Order: sequence, then structure tokens, then C-alpha cells
Amino acid sequence: MPSFPRSELDEMVQRWLDANRRCEEAGDWRPLAELYTEDATYGWNVGPGQDFMAVGRDEIRDLVLGSEMGGLDGWTYPYQRVLVDDRAGEVVGFWKQIADAERPGGGAYEVAGIGGSWFRYGGDFRWSWQRDWFDLGNVTSLFVEMMKAGTLSEGMKRRLDRAASGERIPGYHPRGESPVPLW
Repeated sequence: MPSFPRSELDEMVQRWLDANRRCEEAGDWRPLAELYTEDATYGWNVGPGQDFMAVGRDEIRDLVLGSEMGGLDGWTYPYQRVLVDDRAGEVVGFWKQIADAERPGGGAYEVAGIGGSWFRYGGDFRWSWQRDWFDLGNVTSLFVEMMKAGTLSEGMKRRLDRAASGERIPGYHPRGESPVPLW
């Protein structure tokens, strides 16, 4: 792993955070794809038997930032802390997941627990890979709560219907069979 100047990594993080805010405001995450190398990979675990992996900037744009973020329009992912390792060229960011819908008694719906992203920097102000983590049990619990309250967006209802259809969803692989390993 190459090392990078700390100032370059700090600038990359700031570019990333600024681009995230713009995408949240626009309700479109796809422009973030430009902050990845052409051959970047992006993945996460989806429980004991399944992983998600996108390979290449186009799949990241279409699958991660398009399909997988579909239905989360209006959600925000405020970063709580960012840690930079300039010797390894890696960054870890801890974020929250907050829905734009309000609870019947007031306050926002928020996924409990800790979410985060681990990035490897590829130079030229682009990530070469990203791995996310989140508490799938807490995410599921919140979606069920929102469904019962009638506050789940139409886009998220479509995503849940797609997941329940039993059809193969692009990017999802049996654990250990993704085109690029999580580790």
C-alpha cells in the first residue's frame, strides 16, 4: 500500500464530504461515482450468507449509488468522525443513517448502532475501493417500524418488494463468491 501526503488525503476527505452533502440535497447519489477510480470496487456484507460487490465505476454508479440508494431520497448520512491513515492510504468514516420522515410523536427516524465506510485511496482524488458496514438488524427494524407507521417511501417499498421477489438482484452474491473479496 502506498503512502500519500496527509494534506492530499485530508483534501480528498473534504471533497468527499462536500460531494455527499450536495448529493443529499439533490436526492441523487450517482455523481459520487466520479470520486472512484475506473476499476474501483465497493462492497458490504449482508448477513451470514450474502455479500454485495460492485466492480468498476459504472457498477458503482448504477448499482450502489443508483439501485441500492434508491428509495433513500431525502435520507442523510452525516459523518460523525473520520480517521485518516496516510501511511496506508486509508480512511475510515463513521456515519449515521437518518430518514427524512418524522416519527408520529416527533423526531426523525434514525438507524440505531454504528454505520461506516472504509476507503482505500487510489490517488488523483479518487477512492480505489470502499467497504461499508451497518447493523442489518437495526436497519430492518427501522424499516418495519416505518412500514407500520406508513412513512416508508414509495421507492423503498419498491426496493423491499424487489428483495422479497426471490429474483437475483445484481451485485448480490453468496458469501465468498463475490467477484472481489470483501477483505
